[in-house]
Formats: sequence, C-alpha cells, structure tokens
Amino acid sequence: MTILRRETAMNVVFVHGACVRDGEWWWSRVAAALRADGLDSVAVRLPSCGEVAGAAADFAADVAETRRVLREVGPAVLVGHSYGGVVATEAADAGEVAHLVYVSSFLPDVGQALAHLGPAEPAPHLEFFPDGTFGARHESVRDLFLQDCDEQAVEGAVARLTRQAASVLTAPVRYAGWRHLPSTAIVCAEDRATPPALQRSQAARATRTVELPAGHHPMLSHPQLLADAVRTAAVPPGRV
Repeated sequence: MTILRRETAMNVVFVHGACVRDGEWWWSRVAAALRADGLDSVAVRLPSCGEVAGAAADFAADVAETRRVLREVGPAVLVGHSYGGVVATEAADAGEVAHLVYVSSFLPDVGQALAHLGPAEPAPHLEFFPDGTFGARHESVRDLFLQDCDEQAVEGAVARLTRQAASVLTAPVRYAGWRHLPSTAIVCAEDRATPPALQRSQAARATRTVELPAGHHPMLSHPQLLADAVRTAAVPPGRV
C-alpha cells in the first residue's frame, strides 16, 4: 500500500453547511480517513450558526473566521459543503488556498448570493423565524438530507441542527475563488435536498467534477469516497 508522506501534502480546511453546528463532528469521518494518509484537517466554526462567541452572526463573519483559520494553518485545500461552498468562495482570497473543493454546493460569481442560485421560492424544508433566523424543519431532515446515512449518523446530525442568521442567504460574494484557483465540484447524485441537476449546473464552473453515489451528506454516508476526492486535490500528482 502506498503511504503518503505528511510533508508532501496540504492541510485541509472544512466549512460545514447551513443550519448546523459542530463542524468537527460533521467532518470527523472524512478527517479520520485523511489522517490515515497523513493529511491534517481542521473544521471552521461559523459565527452565523452561533458557534463563535462575540462575533457578528452574518456572512461576513463566516468569511472572516474562515480566513482566520486559513492564515493559522497555512497552505490548504478549502472544502465547503452546501452553504459552506459560498463561504469558501469568498474566503479563498486569503492567499492560503491551493485548491477549492465544493461538496453538493454552489459556485457563486461576484455579486451573487446563495438566494440567487436556486429556485426563486424558499425551499419548503426551511422554516423562517421573526428574529431573523432560519432552520431546517426537523420532520424533513431524515428523508431529504440523511436518507443514506446509518442511524448513529442520523441521530448525531439531528442533535446538531441549529438556527442560523437568514441574512446569509442574500449576502453577495465579493470574490469568486473558483475564477482564480483550481477547483473540484463533487456532485452528490442521490441528493434529495439540492437537486443533482442544479449541482451539475454549478459544477460547470469548476475545473473538474467528481460524481458520487451519495445523498446530501457524503461526509457521513460515504466518508472514504469523499476523502479520496479531497486527497486527490490535496496531494500534488506524483508526490506520494
């Protein structure tokens, strides 16, 4: 078996999706698979999901926190899942990103917000609250987001649902990282939440596309497949 030497690979920085907390847990299965190959990783905490005390709960704060992590870890592959891909797109101007990986995600251009990239009407599985937050309807989560996950993953995911500042949906990006950096779009062909056709349309903007037989959260249902795709971006060709 080929063993990767730690010094030949980038770090990996993960950005989780909307309306959840505890990125370290969401990415833990992929992180373990990457660690076995000598790749270190870290998960960003998103202020708009209430994960950073004292920070503003908005898109700009999510971008700022991601940039902070990137500066701390040095050269990295930046992986964004769903909403996290929008954050990663702007945060990639930090100067520390070697490759962008989008997982069931969106590749907005400058001036575009997440709300511009899907259907005009809000998704029925989302609920909006008077305090300016939104969240996923609990009764929809298992069937739409987690249908191919084991029960332990489902229980852990449901326990980590949270409400998020709704302003993130309409905040336009000011830098389109995919225009300046190599990128990989990972299309989840069995996703019931973000239609695969929409994913493929967005993926046309990426340098390359990988399609996985997975639902919305391949980091839980197919961590090794996702780790393999991330590793390809993280390890330079021929460097093993």
